[in-house]
Amino acid sequence: MTPRSSSEFEREAKGKRQSFLSEFAQFLMENKKWWMLPILIVLVLVGLLLIVGGSGVAPFIYTLF
Repeated sequence: MTPRSSSEFEREAKGKRQSFLSEFAQFLMENKKWWMLPILIVLVLVGLLLIVGGSGVAPFIYTLF
């Protein structure tokens, strides 16, 4: 890891802010943490299933299983 100069830090600080998803994708690419992606996808899908399962759409979801 190379140390950044103060001018580069100031340029980054003044630049446009990245969204969470783009910053996370950049983290995955730079640090080679691709194994985290399937875990996060499954967690998001389970969360969506829990949210939708408590709504009026629940009878339609249970027929899929």
